[in-house]
Amino acid sequence: MIGNVGLEPEVRYYDADQAVARIRLATTEKGYTLPNGTQVPDRTDWHTVLLWKGLAKIAERYVHKGDKICVEGRIRYRSEDTQKGERRYVTEIYADSMELLTPRSARRDEAQQAASGGQTQASGGQAQTAGGSSKLPF
Repeated sequence: MIGNVGLEPEVRYYDADQAVARIRLATTEKGYTLPNGTQVPDRTDWHTVLLWKGLAKIAERYVHKGDKICVEGRIRYRSEDTQKGERRYVTEIYADSMELLTPRSARRDEAQQAASGGQTQASGGQAQTAGGSSKLPF
């Protein structure tokens, strides 16, 4: 499954430094036009992806809101009772593998913009962040 991360990963630690991460992943099916001219809009579905142990630690460190990722895994269904006594059904994806699809340079640029408040200044032909460090083109 390929999609965009909707929120920062939620990571929890348990039993001797073991981790589990929960990621909300959005997948979009593009809209189209039927032969009779009817427009079918884009459809976005939200999925809960769980990553365990080392994969969870990688997600904690490298996955951020807006990143495009690919996950492979298994679909799990479970039910839980709410405080009102109602039964709620939950579908989750237990990830076996994950691949980061957002280019490293794009993630680094976003992090630098967030750190500098999104402000850059031109100085002598080089872009400089508000902190004064030059932004190299490579």
